[in-house]
Amino acid sequence: MGQQDTVATSLAGAVSEAVSASLAPVDAELARRYPGDPGTRQPVHTVYVPGEAFAPDTLRGWGAAALAALDEHAPDAAAFAAVLGLPEELAAPVHDRVRAKLEREPVEDLRIDFEDGYGGRSDAEEDEHAARAALLVSEAYAHGTAAPYMGIRMKCMEAPVRDRGIRTLDVFLTGLMQTGGLPEGLVLTLPKVTYPEQVSAFVRLLEAFEKAHGLDAGRIGFEIQIETSQAILAADGTAAVARMIDAAEGRATGLHYGTFDYSACLGVSAAYQASDHPAADHAKAVMQVAAAGTGVRVSDGSTNVLPIGPTPKVHDAWRLHYGLTRRALARAYYQGWDMHPGHLPTRYAAVFAFYREGCEQAAARLAAYANQAGGDVMDEPATAKALSSYLLRGIDCGALDTAEVARLTGLTRADLDGFAAPRRGDLTP
Repeated sequence: MGQQDTVATSLAGAVSEAVSASLAPVDAELARRYPGDPGTRQPVHTVYVPGEAFAPDTLRGWGAAALAALDEHAPDAAAFAAVLGLPEELAAPVHDRVRAKLEREPVEDLRIDFEDGYGGRSDAEEDEHAARAALLVSEAYAHGTAAPYMGIRMKCMEAPVRDRGIRTLDVFLTGLMQTGGLPEGLVLTLPKVTYPEQVSAFVRLLEAFEKAHGLDAGRIGFEIQIETSQAILAADGTAAVARMIDAAEGRATGLHYGTFDYSACLGVSAAYQASDHPAADHAKAVMQVAAAGTGVRVSDGSTNVLPIGPTPKVHDAWRLHYGLTRRALARAYYQGWDMHPGHLPTRYAAVFAFYREGCEQAAARLAAYANQAGGDVMDEPATAKALSSYLLRGIDCGALDTAEVARLTGLTRADLDGFAAPRRGDLTP
């Protein structure tokens, strides 16, 4: 065909216009409900510390305790690799990066707990602890000693503890406003959510606080903790967790699976309550599907097997935690809970091994895609998004270096960000 030739068509332009007009509400709904990943860093874990125990040296203390555990129970790279079954080529890189991480940034996300981990306290005590938590969090951010993300877990919205939870939230947020304002890394966790209406009520609380302090609407987001069967399957047979995301009106940042409350809710015996139980897999799969495309991240739960005691017992607990973390990563649960400093070495070992062992292959595939070079795998835009997201997660947590990834891919951080967050239409092959 010459440049002036045209192909034959049968439909008038008005037909396309009419179709587009009819789908305009759907286009708007897709954009509202499924904006895609926010492109921000997701921490690899959340550490819970009881409200009365939180102190200025908590973060340093966790790092020091984790390093001491390594020194005592796996004093060098070979010993650590032998415990976890790491291949020889990963032994030194993983061990060295774990130690560096524990020295530099031992905790990525800290939640000061005023719920199950806090226990019963008088109102005066809880007020004092909530106010102190706000002061210490503000000071940590001001002095550059904070974790990237910090906040509180308040009590839930059920009637027996609702007023206390609201007051603790108010004391904490007000304290932050009085000592420098809300930090960028602020995260709130709403536990034991059973009905979407509880999420809506929490949104109204945050709206009222924002108005009282002249904050931008929607400034304060929060995580929803999934700990009850009703949060997964409502009485009418619908997936309640999907309705909870909608009820959050764009404020939900995460869905956190509560291993032990959820297991107990289903009648799972204590000895079998674990994040790899079939009931846990079902709940997290529903959470994952409900959250996909919404910008809400999913987090796995924790293990309650602590790496303490004699070395053989610590090694058993480390292997368990490492295995559960690797299992979660393979299932695209990139975050979990850590309940003890002794869990930090295996959290980071699992995460770093996961990204380092697949780095070269992911980089080669992404480079081939970016350069349209072909290869033995025909990747599509959606796969390029997954490949770049994988590399970005590795960089953010310290498993990979920016320069290392740039050398392997020929791409800048901005290039990776562009592949990781394409426009919706760009994902169509």
